[in-house]
Amino acid sequence: MARSGKGVSEVHILWISEGMSCDGDTVSITAASNPSIEDVVRGLIPGLPKVHLHNKVLAFETGEDFLKPYRLAAEGKLEPFVLVIEGSIPNEQINGEGYWTSFGNDPKTGQPTTLNEWIDRLAPLAWAVVAAGTCATYGGIHAMEGNPTGCMGLADYLGWDFRARSGHPVVNVPGCPVQPDNFMETLTWLLYEAAGKNPPIPLDDNLRPTWLFGKTVHESCDRAGYYEQADFAKDYNSPKCQVKVGCWGPVVNCNVPKRGWMSGIGGCPNVGGVCIGCTMPGFPDKFMPFMDQPPGSTLSSTALSAYGRMIRGLRGITNSTLNREPKWHHNRPRLTTGYEPRWGR
Repeated sequence: MARSGKGVSEVHILWISEGMSCDGDTVSITAASNPSIEDVVRGLIPGLPKVHLHNKVLAFETGEDFLKPYRLAAEGKLEPFVLVIEGSIPNEQINGEGYWTSFGNDPKTGQPTTLNEWIDRLAPLAWAVVAAGTCATYGGIHAMEGNPTGCMGLADYLGWDFRARSGHPVVNVPGCPVQPDNFMETLTWLLYEAAGKNPPIPLDDNLRPTWLFGKTVHESCDRAGYYEQADFAKDYNSPKCQVKVGCWGPVVNCNVPKRGWMSGIGGCPNVGGVCIGCTMPGFPDKFMPFMDQPPGSTLSSTALSAYGRMIRGLRGITNSTLNREPKWHHNRPRLTTGYEPRWGR
């Protein structure tokens, strides 16, 4: 283990996207800029340990050459490493005579090695374990009611009392896909912590980084001011609050409206999309059917309507007043600003 002072000077990131997934989280993080994955891997971020990234989508190695660091890590011969899991975890105890998903083959038997076997081997040895995206964190689409695979999130599989070698539970960074800078900021925190330069990462009850998921979509939404004055959109072409056309923003923990999607641009409500709650443990089941009014929105928006109309009217009057210049702005021969000289004229 390479160490510098109290921290490590070199870290491997073993990324497995063989969970039930679309690889969308890997694709998403290539758009990160705060920091970018390239800057982290190239050692351009001051104070970070040297990083070796192993990800099938971003790797140039293939076959056994690509699998080698994973096998070494499972044997306890590669440390420290951060294990990143992308995709939901299927229940291999109900797979019948086959398997749900695998990652490479067992060199002795030639049979596929399931994702679950890899997690069982690697997670207890990892310095930290990170779930990337909603499928890995809470099961996501693949874990919805009626699915045949028994899918679940990584903390459900390992147990919510699981602790990696750093002492951390699974670190969840949800999103469908994960917001790129949210993930890279979390990873950077953990890397600085591994180097002995950061305190332990703060997580909420659902194991999400608190500074990223401590506020609701509504609290940072560009349209929130419309809600306050009961000015609601009636269709998706409107710039006004979208609660009545299916937005769950007031009750969803996510920072995308404030952060944007790429380089500060985008974010679902910012560009006309409703929030469907993809960062939440209850997604998707508790947010369906999408595009319908969320429970309670009719009551809350109705209760707000009378107050909102009054506030909107009063603000309209004030706005009209503020859009007129003061009356002493004129070119007449008399000064009318109210100026009073201290000495005689």
